Amino acid sequence: MSEIWVIAEKRGTQIHSSTYELLGKARELAWKRGSSVALALLIQERPTEETFRNLFRGGADRVMIAVDKSFERFDFGPYIRVLKEMVSQRPPEVILAPATTSGRTYMPGLAALLGTGLTADCTGLDIEEGTGNLLQTRPAIGGNIMATIKTPKHRPQMATVRPKTFSPLGEVYRERGEIVDFPVRPELVESPARLLKFDSIGEGEKGVQDAEIIIAGGMGLRRMENMAPIYKLARMINGTVGASRKIVDSKWIGHEAQVGLSGHTVKPKIYIAAGISGAVQHIAGMQTSEFIVAINRDRNAAIFNFADIGLIGDATEILTQLVEAMELEVRK
Repeated sequence: MSEIWVIAEKRGTQIHSSTYELLGKARELAWKRGSSVALALLIQERPTEETFRNLFRGGADRVMIAVDKSFERFDFGPYIRVLKEMVSQRPPEVILAPATTSGRTYMPGLAALLGTGLTADCTGLDIEEGTGNLLQTRPAIGGNIMATIKTPKHRPQMATVRPKTFSPLGEVYRERGEIVDFPVRPELVESPARLLKFDSIGEGEKGVQDAEIIIAGGMGLRRMENMAPIYKLARMINGTVGASRKIVDSKWIGHEAQVGLSGHTVKPKIYIAAGISGAVQHIAGMQTSEFIVAINRDRNAAIFNFADIGLIGDATEILTQLVEAMELEVRK
């Protein structure tokens, strides 16, 4: 039987939500293809039984685990060598991984070692009727078209998928499955790299991809200092600050906050777009948000076509008034 692999993304020893999103999609593809789903996990210590159970519930038939202390921090060389060895023992038909910083790093290297192709940053996956080929859809030409790519002559077919693109399974798949331990030979994890420093996100803070509330700023704010009410509001409501590409390019904020095709795809419960016009590249990264609030002086801005609530006015003034009103309420 053919097999679809998902390579797990982790944070410390915790399985990241993007893994369950991909397991859900892999399960859907496997039903169409008549395949099984396997999850490859490289981790520094053996997971708990509850973790294994969650992975089977999420769509895996088999979990392949490689345990070594070197996997505490991502290191390109050991990752691709161990994954290549795992693939050589039981070659899959498809390999999927989240398009995170680490996934975007090791997947091209793994594809090169395996002599196959890779489609990066996919927003759609399907199985082609008749051939069984994986249809890999992704934005192209600056996001102006959607291209569907096939790998008909090489296996495995490989793709990275933007987090928040798909949803986890809505129901439990199974309670138990096969667990396979992969022995990690010392030469596979040898590395000339040495970790000098690691700066983690502050306690209680979230990256933009994991945030449930995002307040994003755009060029409609006009000046960098007008980002101040965004930061203040984010602290008050336990939100995360996001950004359009233009203000990232203008060095108002780091790339880690960028939402859109060339940044992050997000799916928060609340997305507040302040001074963002709604370019197609930005919309593609946030349009699946559960609730969208748009603030813009231009009543014809494209962002209003996707908003649940639209406020026409100066974003800086509106956010400042909102922050002041909330501060007043807190003092009562």
